[in-house]
Amino acid sequence: MIADDVTLRFNVKVSGRGSTPMLFAHGFGCDQNMWRFVAPAFEDDYKVVLFDHIGAGASDLSAYDARKYASLDGYADDVVDICRALDLDGVVLVGHSVSAMIGILASIKAPELFSNLILIGPSPRYINDQNYVGGFSEPQINELLEFLDANHMGWSAAMAPVIMGNPDRPELGQELTNSFCRTDPDIAKRFAKTTFLSDNRDDLARVSTPALILQCSEDVIAPVEVGRYVHEHLKDSELTILQATGHCPNLSAPSETIAAIKAYL
Repeated sequence: MIADDVTLRFNVKVSGRGSTPMLFAHGFGCDQNMWRFVAPAFEDDYKVVLFDHIGAGASDLSAYDARKYASLDGYADDVVDICRALDLDGVVLVGHSVSAMIGILASIKAPELFSNLILIGPSPRYINDQNYVGGFSEPQINELLEFLDANHMGWSAAMAPVIMGNPDRPELGQELTNSFCRTDPDIAKRFAKTTFLSDNRDDLARVSTPALILQCSEDVIAPVEVGRYVHEHLKDSELTILQATGHCPNLSAPSETIAAIKAYL
């Protein structure tokens, strides 16, 4: 009964012929559909688990709690709940963007559940701070959040192509724009604030799960310096710099992303 409730709440989909679970966690403004070019490549060898964060995709919007999701810990609790409800252990967690940090927090809360973390475009802090390069100044982040608060659709249309990169393939930016626009506006505004104002740098030292960091060679959201910072502060980690550009190699360069994950595992 608990498993059924969790499955419905997070729109959980399970496939694959392997026994080792591989849990895919999508980024801000996205849903599990963003893994459609990557996840099937692991179905022969893994038990593939997809889900939607509350407020995204076909998740149960009535389960959204503004207090719980005011920090990334609330989303990390959900990841742990999904693993326990489905009786998963030895999980390979693949987290994109903010879900890389959510995965890190989940592994700290319940390290016994996870065997490996695959962190795609992780960022423990988006705002520059003294010697730390996050990619944005504090005024830039505040302006970004104010724009989103004032005009969700306009923000989506302006920001999605920038986040996606690959301007020579405008259909990718359009897909991300459409995904952003499908997200509940009020939840999107709160999730953006939770994401872009987060600071999880101190949490990196608490991670005991081995990790692979996949860093795109050019990424306006999580620059190369951020990937290197995460690698330096995760004690059991490997860093792979992809030739892919933009922030969503799961869409723009799925073959390279798949190859890097398989080479690590």
